[in-house]
Amino acid sequence: MEAVFNNVGIQSMATLIGLRRPSATLFSSLSRLGQPSLLVSKACLSSGTIAEPNPIIIRRSGNYKPSMWDFEYIQSIHNDYVGEKPMKRFDELKKEMKLMMIEVEGLKESDKLELIDNLQRLGVSYHFKYEIMKILRSIHLNAATGDSLYATSLKFRLFREHGFHISQDIFNDFKDENDNLKENSCKDTKGLLQLYEASFLATETEITLKYATRFTAAHLKNYLSNHCDHKDNRMVALAQHALELPRHWMMPRLETQWYISIYEIMSNANPLLLELAKLDFNIVQAVHQQDLRILSRWWKSTCLAEKLSFSRDRLVENLFWAVRIEFEPQHSYFRRMLTKVDAFVGIIDDIYDVYGTLDELEVFTDAIERWEIKAIEQLPHYMKVCYLALFNITNEMAYEILKEQGIDVLPYLTKSWADLCKSFIREARWYYSGYVPTLEEYMDNAWISIAVPMVLVHAFFLVTNPVPKEALESLSKYPDLIRCSAIIFRLADDLATSSDELKRGDVPKSIQCYMNEKGTSEEEAREHIRFCIKETWERMNTTQRENSLFSDTFIEITKNIARTAHCMYLHGDGHGIQNGEVKNSISKILFEPITPLY
Repeated sequence: MEAVFNNVGIQSMATLIGLRRPSATLFSSLSRLGQPSLLVSKACLSSGTIAEPNPIIIRRSGNYKPSMWDFEYIQSIHNDYVGEKPMKRFDELKKEMKLMMIEVEGLKESDKLELIDNLQRLGVSYHFKYEIMKILRSIHLNAATGDSLYATSLKFRLFREHGFHISQDIFNDFKDENDNLKENSCKDTKGLLQLYEASFLATETEITLKYATRFTAAHLKNYLSNHCDHKDNRMVALAQHALELPRHWMMPRLETQWYISIYEIMSNANPLLLELAKLDFNIVQAVHQQDLRILSRWWKSTCLAEKLSFSRDRLVENLFWAVRIEFEPQHSYFRRMLTKVDAFVGIIDDIYDVYGTLDELEVFTDAIERWEIKAIEQLPHYMKVCYLALFNITNEMAYEILKEQGIDVLPYLTKSWADLCKSFIREARWYYSGYVPTLEEYMDNAWISIAVPMVLVHAFFLVTNPVPKEALESLSKYPDLIRCSAIIFRLADDLATSSDELKRGDVPKSIQCYMNEKGTSEEEAREHIRFCIKETWERMNTTQRENSLFSDTFIEITKNIARTAHCMYLHGDGHGIQNGEVKNSISKILFEPITPLY
């Protein structure tokens, strides 16, 4: 049992633990920690002196709150959208929708594109992949000219999203001799909004689209300032939503939940599509709830939350993260395994950032690199609990893949964990030595320590069957697709969490490294980090178009992880610090069905 002392001064701390005066070692430790919550091991306490075999160990605390959702609540969730009745109605609606999509030949090109866009935004496009590609191929072969800015921008975005070649030159007709948008285009708010969304699919060299982002954002902000009293205006709602986070950066499941509420008040809403979207959302939510019940029983059986109480208990948030990465109902195994992986990321991150001493962390890193059961002998008890649980779950995952595909992936999984822990120990050494790295030095390590590469290695094997040899070779080197996803996640995380993490005694993050290196203000540093995120997305867009080694499913997962960071950290730390925004988002996606339909 650990004794917790909050807001205790150095001298009073010494009195509490039986010292006549604090030692130099204690002064050094406390001054380095620099935050209010400390843990003192019971084994270290004596009647007035410090016994040599048990030196005082000062441990930090993250002061994490317990989970907002308890085991009994999760197990008791009832859902009306399980069983034959909802599935029968859903199959009827899906059949009708497929017939409708076959009969779109007579529609205008813009109407066809709007139908596809609505299918995607309402979260049901995965049921109509064949029909969507058939429509897009037809439009691509017979591309019309003279379209409006709205129709051109929508076409560009949808073609890019589905892998069709389309040049930014498609927007040349809307530019004047100075390469600015023509004046009449600036008055088309609907077109500007669609161009704004399309511009985020720019690659690194597409200057027209990069300019379009700034130009359209400025005009949309001006539009909102002139319509601030029109809160019920649909265009106002769409513009506000886009400026908060563009579609290309938005997590699909949250977008679906939000857009259903917008679509149902549109005068031209298709009743069939609306009912299909609502019913699909609720049926899929029931699948996610079943995932959660199974995971909750697993988590309770591990006793990790109880044995490692210094760490975050965030199982529901971890599943929410997995849902945001891959929500489709057929990927339950993927979500469950990724949730387990992420649970260990949280524990190990807290061991390195909060609880472990540097000596303990060095030994733990060595044990992870060795990946053998006898390595456990050198670890303190709390690390033994973590190490053995991680050892078992990783070997179990490797065995399942070996059984199904006949390929031994354990070396790849263990290497990814070793790389992660080596990046953690590097940060720990920086912290204990008081070293502040340059931004480049920090990022060279931080894109690994954010855990995205390790997660994506596991994700690759969970969704790829068979595994191409060339992709396997590329995976071990962390290709640009993975690096870009990781960099975006790291920078978005730093924008939201660096202040809180510094308060509890973490290493400087990208913002502080840039401020220290360049002598800038915090706001200037933040602006630079936001610029870096935009640039990295452009690199990721380029990489995606050039990449042929990985499946469409895996490529989408890499993008969804980056999108998840934007959504998770949009209103602060949405993982470590539980707030109302996060609870509301999780409740809407995992627990609250959309208005009953029958």
